Amino acid sequence: MDAKNRFETKTTFVLARLEWLAILIVSLVLAFQHLSEIRWGVFVAFFAVIDVIGYIPGALAFRRSPDRRVARGYYVAYNAMHSLITAGVLAGAWALFVEPEWALLALPIHLMGDRALFGNSLKPFGVAFEPETNPAYREFEQKYRSVTADASQTSLEGTHAVRA
Repeated sequence: MDAKNRFETKTTFVLARLEWLAILIVSLVLAFQHLSEIRWGVFVAFFAVIDVIGYIPGALAFRRSPDRRVARGYYVAYNAMHSLITAGVLAGAWALFVEPEWALLALPIHLMGDRALFGNSLKPFGVAFEPETNPAYREFEQKYRSVTADASQTSLEGTHAVRA
C-alpha cells in the first residue's frame, strides 16, 4: 500500500492490525493500572457514543434496506465517530472543559479494538455499509495474486541457492 496504490495485501493488513493491537494493549494496560481512578459512567459513555452515533443508525438502515444501500450520511457519521481526530477532539474538549481523566481511555480502546480485533476502519462510500467483499475487489485480488505469483517465479529463474 502506498499513496498511488491504495489497497492492502493480507500481509500489510495484518501488519497494520498489529500496530493497532499494540496501541490497544498500551491503552488497556493504562486502564488496568488506573482501574480505581476510572469513572465508569464516563468510560461507558465515551465507549458507547462512538457506536450509538456512528454505527448503530447505519447498521439498522442497512438491515432495513431492500437493496442493502444506505444514505451517504450514515457513512459520514460512521467515519466521523470512528476517527482518531474526532476522538482527540472529544478527549481534548473533555480534558479542557471538565477534567483530564483515565476514563478517556475508552476512546482509543474502542477505536483500536475495532481496528485490531475486527479489522474495521473507515468506510468508503463505494462499498456496502456492512463488510462484504466487493466483486470488483475480488476480481482485482485474483489478478493481483496471479501477477505476484508470476513475478516470484520469474525472479527465481536462473538462480540457485546452492550450486553443486
